[in-house]
Amino acid sequence: MKRHLFLVAVVLMLIGSAAVFADEAVLIDFSLLAADIIQNPAGEGFRENRATMMNFADMAGSGYTAEQKAQMAVSLALENWDVVLASSSRSNDNQSLSYVRPAPVNESGPAYAANSSVMGVRVRFPLGSFNSWARIQPPFQIPAFEPLATVGDDGTIEPTEGSTATGLTRFEGAVDEESSLLTAFGIVKNVGVLKSVAVRVRGLNFPHGLHAVLIDQDGNENVVFMGYLSFDGWRTLRWDNPQYINDVRNRELRVIPLYPRSNPFVRFGGFLITRDAANEGGDFVAYFKDVKILYDKAVLDPVRDIDDESIWGIINDRETDRQRVEGERFGAAQVLRHLEAQKQEPRTGEEWTTEE
Repeated sequence: MKRHLFLVAVVLMLIGSAAVFADEAVLIDFSLLAADIIQNPAGEGFRENRATMMNFADMAGSGYTAEQKAQMAVSLALENWDVVLASSSRSNDNQSLSYVRPAPVNESGPAYAANSSVMGVRVRFPLGSFNSWARIQPPFQIPAFEPLATVGDDGTIEPTEGSTATGLTRFEGAVDEESSLLTAFGIVKNVGVLKSVAVRVRGLNFPHGLHAVLIDQDGNENVVFMGYLSFDGWRTLRWDNPQYINDVRNRELRVIPLYPRSNPFVRFGGFLITRDAANEGGDFVAYFKDVKILYDKAVLDPVRDIDDESIWGIINDRETDRQRVEGERFGAAQVLRHLEAQKQEPRTGEEWTTEE
């Protein structure tokens, strides 16, 4: 009997030791993306999210007026997210009826979602019997090297002094003092090996598949299958890395240079909804609360007697270049959208002239 108890204790100790190997972080929490600044000209309420505000006027060039540049700002507010359909499904009706909206959850919801607004997604799939997909993605590629800043009520962004030296960036979010859990806005740095990905989602008995899109520091997309949405209510869908090795004795150990090696990161690229030809088409609706990851750190933070970065500045120069490239890519697409919106002159039915 004592031997059996000893074996059980050993197993529990091994399970506990394996659990501490991985760090946990909230890659993105959609309840933090509610619009809270800049009045919506089309109606009541706000249109942008303060914490994730970005201004791309500096990338627009000199061919735009000051008034146009003042409008060239966007955030990760839920209504700004895009739904991109497969080319075979991208009819005018299907695309116009596929969009993202904030979805308030009342007090009867689960504790982690009650009294907050989550991401609500509507997708109009074709009725024909063929495979299709829809990708829910942010309005811009979430920047990994955007320095900390304060954002005014009018969307003005003022970088925080000294933020670059500390290595902190805006979209890495903040660490909760009580739980020590990082809650980010789509960027988690110093990620070595992913162990698990979890998505808290509310299904409505649709048989479609859900995938999470993760992008690494080299721009490579990793699309992981989370499961099917054929259930009613809230559920946590989880993907476990089949190549993750818990026992460090069985891992391939490598010695790598510490400085100036830049820490790798994971960027949230969106969701992918897949519809099988055998399943019913038409409207699809789902709700998303957040995305969490379990991972091993790529590099530990030991106590060092020499501050390498303050002497050489290699990482700062490298990240500044990456930030510029990301900003140019982000700004080019947003400028085109802004110009296209400017071409759409609003009209009402009373302005039309008819011949009798």
